[in-house]
Amino acid sequence: MISLDAVAFRYEDMAMLFDATFPAASFTAVIGPSGSGKSTLLNLIAGFEAPLSGAITINGADVTALPPDQRPISMIFQDNNVFAHLDLAQNVALGLSPSLKPGHEQERRVAAALGEVGLSALAHRKPGEVSGGERQRVAIARALVRDRPVLLLDEPFAALGPALRRDMLDLVKAMQQARQMTVIMVTHQPEDARHAATHTAYLEAGRILALRPTADLLAATDLPGLSDYLGDTR
Repeated sequence: MISLDAVAFRYEDMAMLFDATFPAASFTAVIGPSGSGKSTLLNLIAGFEAPLSGAITINGADVTALPPDQRPISMIFQDNNVFAHLDLAQNVALGLSPSLKPGHEQERRVAAALGEVGLSALAHRKPGEVSGGERQRVAIARALVRDRPVLLLDEPFAALGPALRRDMLDLVKAMQQARQMTVIMVTHQPEDARHAATHTAYLEAGRILALRPTADLLAATDLPGLSDYLGDTR
């Protein structure tokens, strides 16, 4: 479970204040207009930004003052953070051993993670030799080997076509369910929430206005901004 208690932050002229509890072992999509604070929310949970006040707890532990590497979190970004000079297995191994000198057990975990995302046959290829979807699978495999209970995703599949995006969502959803991870994913695509998320949060102007089961949130009529955001496509 992830809780934000009156977490305040300011970016330029926008004051943000986040109050929410993300249920344990849930998959939450975060939607809202551009500039509403979605990426900032993830960065605060991950520790890449420091709140002005308030508290962030993960599974009952206060992590507000902890640096990112000491939080029980993995994060995947849109650009997938793969290194062109390393093969796919080495890129995954970075999740365990920044020195690129993994031991036997770490090599086993890397191989298992590559197998889980369907990349075993490509383990020794360079990122430039595989597709964009396969590079995103590398980022997912790196999160797998880290084996953290929380996974944050900041629009990781935005550059992919609809069919491939659904494949990636299915992969993350299967991983989340198998490992009972708590997943929070920022997306600009409400259909991503419908397809994969158990819960959805709606942000507007630096506030979480609602966090509900996905079907309930996307059908809500008490959030005027949500209707404008969705364009009455419901």
